[in-house]
Amino acid sequence: MTRRALLASPTPDAQAAERELRGAYDWVPVEEADLIVALGGDGYMLQTLHTLFERRSDPVPVFGMNLGTIGFLMNEWRSEGLDERLQHSKTFKVTPLEMTARTVGGEEFVLPAINEISLLRETRQAAKLEVTVNDRIVLPELICDGILAATPAGSTAYNLSANGPILPLGSAMIALTPISAFRPRRWRGAILPEKTRIGLRVLESAKRPVSAVADQREVRDVAQVEIAIDRSRELTLLFDPEHALDDRITMEQFAS
Repeated sequence: MTRRALLASPTPDAQAAERELRGAYDWVPVEEADLIVALGGDGYMLQTLHTLFERRSDPVPVFGMNLGTIGFLMNEWRSEGLDERLQHSKTFKVTPLEMTARTVGGEEFVLPAINEISLLRETRQAAKLEVTVNDRIVLPELICDGILAATPAGSTAYNLSANGPILPLGSAMIALTPISAFRPRRWRGAILPEKTRIGLRVLESAKRPVSAVADQREVRDVAQVEIAIDRSRELTLLFDPEHALDDRITMEQFAS
C-alpha cells in the first residue's frame, strides 16, 4: 500500500480540510511517505516542493488540492474518493532551476527554484546588469528594475505578469524576461534552450544594490548570479486525468 503524508497550509480552510482527511485516511510522516498530499494554493505547493528538497534526498510525487485562490498547480478539493484519485492520477515532471548567487561580501548561496529566479533592484536606483549566455556576453549593460528566468511550470506566474512568454510543459526552454527595461528599450527578453547557462553580473553594485530571489527565498546585495537547470532534482506532480495542466498552460495564451 502506498504510504501517504499530509501537509496543509495554515489557512482556516486548509486546516479544516486537513482535520477531515486525517480522520478518514491513514498517514505517515513526510520522511516515510511514498507520496504527499498538499492542501492549499499554488504558493503552498511551491513551499511543499521546497520542503521536499530540504527533508528528502529522493523527492516523492505530490498531489495538491486547491484550498487557496488560483490553484493552477492544484487539483479540485474533494475529501471523498481520494484512494481512487491517487490510483488514477497522471504525472507531470517539473525540472527546477538552480541559482548560485555570490554576494558583494563574498558569501555564496545555492538555491533551487521551481517557478523562477528573479533579480530585483533594492532602491530607487535602477539596476545595471551584464547578461551572459554560455559565458558569452549578450547584453553588456541592461538598465532595468530587474530580470527573471522562468521554467515552463513558472512561465504563467511572475514571468507572465512581466510580459514574458508562456512556455508549454515539455518545451525544454527557459524564459529570460526583463522587468521594466529602460535600456535597451526594445529588448523584450529571450527564449533559451534549457541547457543554457545564464550569468547575471551586477554593475555598480554599491550604488545600485540588487537582490536575487529563488521562488520565495531572497539573497540581498548580490554581485553575480549563475542560473542553470538542475536535473538531479526532478519533481513529480500528480493530477486528476481531467486536470490537463499542459492544456491549461496552452490556453493561458488566449486568456483575455
